[in-house]
Amino acid sequence: MNASGKLVRDRVPEIIQADGADPTTYIAGPEEYRRRLREKLNEEVAEFLSSEEAASLEELADVLEVVHALAADLGIDATGLENIRQAKARDRGGFTRRIVWTGNY
Repeated sequence: MNASGKLVRDRVPEIIQADGADPTTYIAGPEEYRRRLREKLNEEVAEFLSSEEAASLEELADVLEVVHALAADLGIDATGLENIRQAKARDRGGFTRRIVWTGNY
């Protein structure tokens, strides 16, 4: 396992080649892939949190792309993940009402 490098989108090597460079890549094994997806999720969330409002939707889409890849790696597609999200929202609600809990009395 190569400790350097980072997980990139599938078309990044061909984009680099089109720019005239010769990228060095390899295919991660299953365990490394899952670890690198988790690292990528942290990276993308950090980019979203630090982004200006104008770029925040694009950064949020990057987060969603990684979430979908993690779900697929765990054996579920986007529809299945959405079904789980909807069931949880039915049972516990979402975050649309802006409720902040400060403890119990």
